[in-house]
Amino acid sequence: MDDEVLYAVDSGVGTIMLNRPQARNALTFAMYERLAAICGDPAAHGSPKVLIVTGAGDKAFAAGTDIAQFRAFATPEDALAYEDRIEAVITAIESCPIPTIAAISGAVTGGGGSIACACDIRIATASARFGYPIARTLGNCLSMANYARLAALLGPARVKEIIFTARLIEAEEGQRIGLYSEVLGDHAALMTRARELAATIASHAPLTMRATKEALRRLAKAAVPEDGNDLVVMCYTSADFREGMEAFLGKRAPHWQGR
Repeated sequence: MDDEVLYAVDSGVGTIMLNRPQARNALTFAMYERLAAICGDPAAHGSPKVLIVTGAGDKAFAAGTDIAQFRAFATPEDALAYEDRIEAVITAIESCPIPTIAAISGAVTGGGGSIACACDIRIATASARFGYPIARTLGNCLSMANYARLAALLGPARVKEIIFTARLIEAEEGQRIGLYSEVLGDHAALMTRARELAATIASHAPLTMRATKEALRRLAKAAVPEDGNDLVVMCYTSADFREGMEAFLGKRAPHWQGR
C-alpha cells in the first residue's frame, strides 16, 4: 500500500516514513521495495540532497519484517531468495549516493536494525531500543553481510553478546558504543534535530560526501565473506524456525529442539 511508506521532499531534504504504527512499523515486502527504490535513485524521487528515514509515531522505528510473510517459506530456495531480496534493499540504502540519517524512536529490531545500520548517521530518542532478539523469538539468523555490518559497527564480541542474550540496547548505551551520534529527549526533538542535521549536511560539498560514502562502502565490502548460504538454510528450514514463527504469531513461548 502506498500509504505504508510516506515520502516528501522539502528544501532539499527527503523524508521517508515507515507508516504502519499499528504493527510497530513492521515491513512488508512492498515497503522494503519502496524504500529501496527511493534510496537507489533519489534523483528520480525529487532530487533531495539528504534523506531522513524514520518510523511513524514514537513506539518504533521498525520492528523488522512482518512475520506473517514467513509462513510461505517451504524450501531452502525460499530462505535464500528472502535474504537476497533483503540484502538488495540494505545495499540500496548503504550505497545511496546521498547522505542518509536514521531518526529512531522506540524499537529498532530485526530488519529495522539492519536499515538503521545501513544509514550513514543514526540519532535516537531516549526510548530507542536496538537489537536482534531472534534467539528468543524466531530462531533464524542474519545474513553474512549483516553480521559483517554489525561487527564493523559494534565489534564481534558485542554482536555475539546481544544476539546470544536477545537483549535490546538502550539509548544511553547505544550512544556510548557509537551506534547513535546523538540521543534526544522525545520524538518531536528528534525530528527537529534530524531536519537541522540534514540542512547542515545539504549545504556541504556533495562530491566529498559521495566519495567518502563509497570509499567506506568498498572497504566494508572487501571484508565480507561470500558464502553463508548454509547457515541461512540451516536456520530458515528448521523445525525451530517454524515453531518460533508460529509461537510469535500465537503470542506464546516457543519450544526449541535444536533441529
